[in-house]
Amino acid sequence: MSSSAPEYPFPKPPESGQWLEVLPGLRWLRMPLPFALDHINLWLVREDEGWMLVDTGYALPQVREAWESILAQLQEPITRILVTHFHPDHMGLVTWLQARTGAPLLITAGEFLTAHAVWHEVGGHGPGPMVAQFREHGLHAAGLEALETRGNSYRKGVDALPQTYERLLEGDSLKTRDGDWQVLCGYGHSPEHASLYCAKQGVLISGDMLLPRISTNISVFAVTPHADALGLYLDSLDRLSRQMPRDTLVLPSHGLPFRGVQARVEALKAHHETRLRLLEENCESPMSAGELLTTLFPRALDTHQTMFAMGEAIAHLNHLEKAGRLRPSVDAEGKIRYLRVSPAN
Repeated sequence: MSSSAPEYPFPKPPESGQWLEVLPGLRWLRMPLPFALDHINLWLVREDEGWMLVDTGYALPQVREAWESILAQLQEPITRILVTHFHPDHMGLVTWLQARTGAPLLITAGEFLTAHAVWHEVGGHGPGPMVAQFREHGLHAAGLEALETRGNSYRKGVDALPQTYERLLEGDSLKTRDGDWQVLCGYGHSPEHASLYCAKQGVLISGDMLLPRISTNISVFAVTPHADALGLYLDSLDRLSRQMPRDTLVLPSHGLPFRGVQARVEALKAHHETRLRLLEENCESPMSAGELLTTLFPRALDTHQTMFAMGEAIAHLNHLEKAGRLRPSVDAEGKIRYLRVSPAN
């Protein structure tokens, strides 16, 4: 196999409600999602007296049923629940699982507090600020209406939130039976995403920071309208690439486990640079993020996909602005538009 191509040592995922043993003491679960991206991978890591669970799944009846099957088969208890980040497919059933296991939640402060802000719609979070942000960036009326009508979709995927947690910090070491797992914080996809690396086993649980076939969504939140989320994400990828040995087994939240961190990082960087150039070339006259959606995403988008697509378009435009490649302005209707900056003669 070419060194530039990812290697997939496990070509078939486990069935819902079952597990596949990736390594001794490391089990792979897969749960359904109600989106075009129709699954999430979860992980069980063996501890001395039980299992550490990484991520929980989306709050759906069929996911609860799958968990009931898993819990009935486990001979040891779940002793800790670690959530990589606040998104509903990762955080969704943490409270439900805590009630059944008594296990504490481990999560970074940025993710725990953002989950509460989004769920409770405070501090510039929630559908209201998001719709206002997208209106300012030129999303069409039908898209705005659909997002307003949908309301707070986060609560549909997260049934309840814990009131206490054990804080994860960059560099923390989590001891387990078969090796210590180092916490690696990444940025851009979410505020303070936690990935886990076990040098002894040569394994990275990457969460959403590094996926094998699709690109992680990189969005700008309404609460941080000028953030360079894409720059933060690319910097995080570079750090992962430098830290990981070339034979590291990556366990992603979506897709299949793979080897080839460095090649995948380079492919993702090239992908984003292609999209940046495409946007730049389409801003010879002033354009809004909403007007550029079909440039980045020519296929038809549902409401959920439109939300991610707008966030991603703004992230790329912000990055181009920070790099001095585009200049923003506000038109007579109050919409933000971007114009290409001609290179100096």
